[in-house]
Amino acid sequence: MLLNLILLIIGFVALVKGADYFVDGSATLAKVFRVPSLIIGLTIVALGTSAPELAVSSTAALQGSNEIALSNVVGSNMFNLLVVLGACALFSTVPGNKDIFKRDFPFSIIVTILVLVFTLSSAVFSGGLLSHNMADQAGIIGRAEGIAFIVIFIGYILWLIRAAKNNKTEESEEELMPVWKCALFIILGLVAIVAGGQAVVYSAKEIARALGMTETLIGLTVVAFGTSLPELVTSIVAARKKETGLAVGNVIGSNIFNLMLILGVSATLHPVAVNFASFFDLIILIFMSLITYIFLISKKELNRTEGIIMIAIYAVQIAFAIIR
Repeated sequence: MLLNLILLIIGFVALVKGADYFVDGSATLAKVFRVPSLIIGLTIVALGTSAPELAVSSTAALQGSNEIALSNVVGSNMFNLLVVLGACALFSTVPGNKDIFKRDFPFSIIVTILVLVFTLSSAVFSGGLLSHNMADQAGIIGRAEGIAFIVIFIGYILWLIRAAKNNKTEESEEELMPVWKCALFIILGLVAIVAGGQAVVYSAKEIARALGMTETLIGLTVVAFGTSLPELVTSIVAARKKETGLAVGNVIGSNIFNLMLILGVSATLHPVAVNFASFFDLIILIFMSLITYIFLISKKELNRTEGIIMIAIYAVQIAFAIIR
């Protein structure tokens, strides 16, 4: 128990320091190339913090055991949306901008709805395939849908690259670190984030077992929290450094990466079965996305009160998931 507690502390220190370097490197890189920090958050930071999920899901798919791929993605997206964005609002008012309102947030909601549509269509048109296990299975996301997700994702990235070229920021007057040093900060920060996150998850699971928690409860709490730790810590650090573009871009970008790239790659390697719990969670995620979007667009920002409400909504959702 003592060793696990020490490992837990070391893991959290690595997470925080890694996020510190990662945010500094990413924010400076945005200034060097005169790219809005939102774009860096939507791409480099989002990809970096989603890398652990991509590796885990791809490995599971290659082994033909990716039945929980969708539940992991939906759970992670719900955590990002409500807890990560909500926690950022506790530390600093999170402003939105026209790109978030008109392009990125609506796109994340549309692709979430698209996943639901693909699941529904498979249930309607592939009844024979699903009939073996209809009691547990609501649908399936096949290879064709997986490839479609990847193609849409590539189109979105090209869209962002074009937006970055058309929206150059003013040249910074402060002395900036060289590109190689930015890259070093980003790489070392990401390594520390991933290693620290794994250390926290492993030690927390062992402590939870020692305290008598069930595997299901550990999965719903410790593991779900652990897989989203990179996004949480990185976004909070970015918000505290007043890099709100990075913070918001990280959350929205990670959600799009999870749905389009991670789920797309998983389904392309091996069809992903969708159980009824994941199907209903997907509907809840769409509903929560719309609520968060309304919060953000109503006052053009997220404040502390809304952040508290979002975290409370997540707590209720987790309680519901445990009870069911």
